[in-house]
Amino acid sequence: MKIEYHLVDYAYKRYHARLRELAQRPEIVKVCDIGGGANPLLSTEEITKYGLDYTLLDISSEELLKAPNQYNKIQANIAEPELSINEKYDLVCSQFLAEHISNAQIFHTNIFNILGKNGYAFHYFPTLYNLPFIANLVLPESLSESILLFFHPNRKKEGKHAKFPAYYDWCLGPTPKNISNFQKIGYEIEEYIGFFGHKYYYKIEFLDKLEASKSKLLVKYPISYLTQFAHVLLQKS
Repeated sequence: MKIEYHLVDYAYKRYHARLRELAQRPEIVKVCDIGGGANPLLSTEEITKYGLDYTLLDISSEELLKAPNQYNKIQANIAEPELSINEKYDLVCSQFLAEHISNAQIFHTNIFNILGKNGYAFHYFPTLYNLPFIANLVLPESLSESILLFFHPNRKKEGKHAKFPAYYDWCLGPTPKNISNFQKIGYEIEEYIGFFGHKYYYKIEFLDKLEASKSKLLVKYPISYLTQFAHVLLQKS
């Protein structure tokens, strides 16, 4: 198991580079992109280039309609206790979905069940415990949305980047408890990468600089409970 910590500046690029590396492995053919309805993680050009059988699974038919018709599409709730999907996938991936799941154990167990033997699950998500995400968790949805739009005015409620309720269940860095949670389901953890830092304070210069200094210190002396983002690569043994 590889556990590392880095600054958030590289988190997005690191996740997508790793996802593309996985997608090019000869044993990866069938991919399921969970919650990627409006924003698939791999483009139609990439799935053609890599020779993938690529499926989008999303709870929202409206979100699925926003994606090109070149993708396979399944409307389903991945956190449904009685989920029934007959397909088996070599890779299941998600980005900024896990925090919106109220019961993480069902979510990760369902993914485990739709993976084929030695299949991979690869997730990228924001983590507790840091102030912006704690505020998003505890504040009323209308208030947290207003705060988000203040710091990110170009983000709109409708369209390809809608805001959905967040619960942050199992959304932590590589803490001993979270590692145990995945292992109890039956996963082997190949890598668990925590990231420090965020850009939510960019309008308030002194807070932004304070956050940057704190993040650099935490990379040197990491505390797994204080990450802001993480990605985890799991394998079905």
